[in-house]
Amino acid sequence: MDLIKIDHISKAYGGHQALSDVSLTIPDKSIFGLLGPNGAGKTTLIRIITKIIHQDQGKVFLNKEEITYDLVRKIGYLPEERGLYKKMKVGEQLIYLSQLKGLSRTEAVKRIKIWLEKLDLKSWWNKNVEDLSKGMAQKVQFIATVVHEPKLLILDEPFSGFDPVNADLIKNEILELRDKGATIIFSTHRMESVEELCDNIALINQSKKILDGSVKQIKEEHKKGQYIIDYTGILPTKESVDVLSQTDLEGDLKRAHIKFHQVSKPNDLIAQLIVSVQLFAFSEKIPTINEIFISKVSPSHE
Repeated sequence: MDLIKIDHISKAYGGHQALSDVSLTIPDKSIFGLLGPNGAGKTTLIRIITKIIHQDQGKVFLNKEEITYDLVRKIGYLPEERGLYKKMKVGEQLIYLSQLKGLSRTEAVKRIKIWLEKLDLKSWWNKNVEDLSKGMAQKVQFIATVVHEPKLLILDEPFSGFDPVNADLIKNEILELRDKGATIIFSTHRMESVEELCDNIALINQSKKILDGSVKQIKEEHKKGQYIIDYTGILPTKESVDVLSQTDLEGDLKRAHIKFHQVSKPNDLIAQLIVSVQLFAFSEKIPTINEIFISKVSPSHE
């Protein structure tokens, strides 16, 4: 079932077309990667979903209902531009933001203390926000985003400012939120995070959606019949195999990145090779999301 439906959204600022007829659906209880280069239109789309700005054309539906300001209150949104009140104490700040999302003070305090413990910030309850490091402040803002247990979370560059340990901590919390039933829209430039977290993605470039679907499906669609092999001997002639790169391993053992001219089943491809070489390893080269991203948005692709 789809939680979000974005239906033919367009938005222009003066003479600049930020979004052009973008449609996509976001499955319930999934992590959805919203990808694109700087200026592609991702943030504009997020701001339309959260009703910070209005679209020129099209509609956004949440649970088949056109999104309203009342529904937006139920969303958790972590913007790329961080914002906390520096002179407030951490606990006071989180209680204030929780109450804006409809929690009572008692319930807010209870939930906030659980989150501060989980993110190793328990001792910071009575300390000023301005005394926090960048990573700690990011944790506080993450708590403010999730404390009211929204069914839809929008996270724009959620790992910005984190060291690897804390990035891994937040990654695990995001996965746990998904497993508990939240739907997460995840916007990032870190493609390794997309590989680890996302079930589905959409790629926006120059205001238009140019790709969407499940991560597995997209990677399958962009395979190019390339393989990595470890071998000894001499590879077949270029009439059947192109050697894209090659490195020496130990002794006579070599590793090659190859492409077959004819697409066939792996067993048939192996049969072609073992006539000429002793084969020690054979694996298909599956493109990464990063490689697909670059191939789709680079000037050479255009």
